[in-house]
Order: sequence, then structure tokens, then C-alpha cells
Amino acid sequence: MIMDADETTVIERDHLIGRVEEFKKQGYRLVQLHCTKVGDTYEINYSFDLDYQFRNLKIVVDGQTEVPSISGIYWGAFIYENEMHDLFGIRVVGMNVDFGGNLFRTAKKNPFANPTFRGEGPCPGE
Repeated sequence: MIMDADETTVIERDHLIGRVEEFKKQGYRLVQLHCTKVGDTYEINYSFDLDYQFRNLKIVVDGQTEVPSISGIYWGAFIYENEMHDLFGIRVVGMNVDFGGNLFRTAKKNPFANPTFRGEGPCPGE
């Protein structure tokens, strides 16, 4: 089995749907979507696999930018997209199943949008 190095391509939000459609046509499966807050922006990674070769698309958005849903291409993406909405406050437009902010019950709305950590000091060496 030959495994190539993973590839991550940073793209503009407006190119997301076209690139995801390309992966689907080539036979890639959706592996996961992941959102991370980095400073005042959010990095959203879309991971795909074909024959043990990972390809990742990354978009970077601010908290006000709407992100198009890929659930019309990969049906099961709606779970990840609802999670991004509920936990980070990312507005995902066009989900095939939209829980309207009720996929998760959280004590605080969009808890990962402005995380606070209690009881944690600085990392050793800082």
C-alpha cells in the first residue's frame, strides 16, 4: 500500500462548493469537517479520502461570514455543519437538515466561539 502525504489546500469560501463537487466526482469520500477558532477567525477543514490519500480543503472565515452547506453533495455533512453552528456560531446556509441551533444542549450558546478555561494555568515553559 502506497500512502501519499496529506495535502491541505487553502481556498476562498466562494470556491468551496465547486471544489467539493470535484472531489465527489472523483470518488472521494467525506471523512470529516473540523472547525477551530484561531484569534478572531475560524478555520474550517474539510477532509476527503480516496485510496488512502487524504485531501483537505481549508477555508478561513470571520464569525459573521455565512458558509455554504456541502450537504447537498455529501448528505451526511449536515451533522458536522449543525455542530459548527451550535458550538461555534458559524452560519451554514442550505443544510439539508437544519436543527436550528438545537443539535446540542449547552449551558452557553456557541460555547466555542469565546471559550474560557477555568483552573488552567499557563503551559509549562510559558
